[in-house]
Formats: sequence, C-alpha cells, structure tokens
Amino acid sequence: MKRLAYMVPLAVFLVLAGYFAVGLKLNPRDLPSVLIDQPVPAFDLKPIKGKARGFSSEDLKGHVTLVNVFGSWCVACVAEHPTLMEIAKLNLVPVFGIDWREKDPDAGPKWLARHGDPYTLVGDDPDSKAAIAFGVYGAPESFIVDRRGFIRYKHTGVIDADNWSATLWPLIQELRKQ
Repeated sequence: MKRLAYMVPLAVFLVLAGYFAVGLKLNPRDLPSVLIDQPVPAFDLKPIKGKARGFSSEDLKGHVTLVNVFGSWCVACVAEHPTLMEIAKLNLVPVFGIDWREKDPDAGPKWLARHGDPYTLVGDDPDSKAAIAFGVYGAPESFIVDRRGFIRYKHTGVIDADNWSATLWPLIQELRKQ
C-alpha cells in the first residue's frame, strides 16, 4: 500500500510532464482555423473614408486572393506593410484589406496615405463583424482564398519576405493551377 501511495503522484507527474513536453514543441503562432477549406463567411463592408467602394465576400470569387486584416493602431502592421506594398507593386496577387476596429473613421485612410495603399479594395470593419466571421484573433492576420471563395490558409502575424517566399507564394501558385 505504501508503494501505491508513491506511484500515484509519480504517474500523475509523468503524465503532466508528457503534456508539457508536447506543448513546448508546438508553435504558439500556429492558431488553427476551423474555416480552412470552408467558404469565406458572407460579409459586405462599407468603404473606408475617401474610397468609393468597400468590399464583400463576393469580390473574392473568381481568382486567388490574399485578404489582410490590419489597423492603424497595429504596430506589427507597420512592419508588414512594405511586404504588402511589394506584393501589390509586382501584381502577384490581388490583396484585399479589412480595416479593423478603427475608432476614428479618419485613422485608416490617413494610415494608408502615409504608408501606401496595396489593397485592391478595402472594407471598414469598426464593429469587427467581418473579423469575427473570419475568426480573427489579432492584427495582422491574412487569409489565402481560392477561386471558388474557399479559405485555404490562415497566416497569423507579420507577412515578411521569408514566410512569403517559403509558404504563401508557393500556395498561391499551386491554387492558381487548380
């Protein structure tokens, strides 16, 4: 009976240690999305101030696209923006923007005027309706959408030259072949 009293805590410790060992090997930036391989949720965003047209889920059909969630308040979005500008300049893929959680309707347009506008269309999402539908946790987040309007990949965090060339661009090229 004394041995059993020692074995139970040891067994519990080993099980917990196993869970921690597995957890430490996971990438905390990998946030799985239940929307992968599902149609883009229906949304219809008004344009940001100064633009004639917003964008909707219907605009994403017919071509492979990159949807980027950003905000003028987002520090990481500033770091990501030069990569998005380069993607737009080279006309590699249509980039659509969701200007998320702006309290001031002038903030997003001013931010784009200062940093450049890489977006084919930009929708204003001050109440997070589209962001919630996409399952956004924070900005920046980006989604690759195929021709049929299905989400094929979710990228959490900054798009930089490395993850663009290693993951996003090869996936876009593969989806264009389908």
